Amino acid sequence: MIVSLIVAYGKDYQIGLNNQMLWHISQDFKNFKKITSGHHILMGRKTFESIGKPLPNRTSLVLSQSTFEYVGVNVYTDLKKAINYAKEKGEKELFIIGGALIYDLAFDLVDRMYVSEVNYEGEADAYFRTYDQGLWNIKEEKFYEEIKEDEEIISPSWVFKVLEKKS
Repeated sequence: MIVSLIVAYGKDYQIGLNNQMLWHISQDFKNFKKITSGHHILMGRKTFESIGKPLPNRTSLVLSQSTFEYVGVNVYTDLKKAINYAKEKGEKELFIIGGALIYDLAFDLVDRMYVSEVNYEGEADAYFRTYDQGLWNIKEEKFYEEIKEDEEIISPSWVFKVLEKKS
C-alpha cells in the first residue's frame, strides 16, 4: 500500500489559522476530491472537526488521543494501527490529510506527496514541516494563475505537484 500525504501550504509552509484553511481555491478542492475519492483518508481529530462530517465516498480514519466518537468514522490512538487497518481493508493508496501534528507524525512513512504550493504570505498558527526537496522526485507539476474579480484576488496563484520519495 502506498502511504500518501496531500497538503496545501503557503510560502512559509503555513497551512491553517484557528483550525481553518487559509484560502479557498475551487480547483484545489476539486483536485483533492478527485485524488482522494474512493480511498481511506487519515486525519487528526481537529481536522475532522473543522470538516464537520465524514467526506463522501471515502473511509475516514481519525487519530485522536482524546475520547472521540462519530458515526461512520474509525477512531485510533495509534498511527500504525490506523495505517494497518487501511492496508487490511485492501487499500492501494492511503491519504494523510492533516493537520500539522498528523503530517509530522506520518511524514517518515510517506511514499508520495500531493502538494499545492500557494502564493500566500499571511498569518497562520499551523505549519507543515520543512523538508529536503532534494529527497523527492517531481512526477507532476502544474501552475495555476491567480483569479481576480473586480480587481480583487479571489484565488491566489499556486503550483500543484506530485512528489515521490527517492529510493
